[in-house]
Amino acid sequence: MKKLKMIASGRVQGVGFRWGVKMLADQLGDIQGAVWNEDNGTVTIHAQSNQDAKLSQFAQEIRKGPTPFSKVTYLDITLSNFPDYPDFRIQN
Repeated sequence: MKKLKMIASGRVQGVGFRWGVKMLADQLGDIQGAVWNEDNGTVTIHAQSNQDAKLSQFAQEIRKGPTPFSKVTYLDITLSNFPDYPDFRIQN
């Protein structure tokens, strides 16, 4: 299973970004993980899937901004090794 850690910068808090990321994961299917706000104004996303193509599409859509008012100016993506998630969730 491939696991990615993404850190989104830009207009990503206060614009429904986390909900948009969750909806995107649910729409694409076979993506588990979590999304949460950081104190520094960024948003962190853990995403895992058995399908590399789904993760690539997920990252592409996040770069575009998953909600109309969000604007991602930078998306840092790294391979990671976090514990498995059973679903995709929004964390506080």
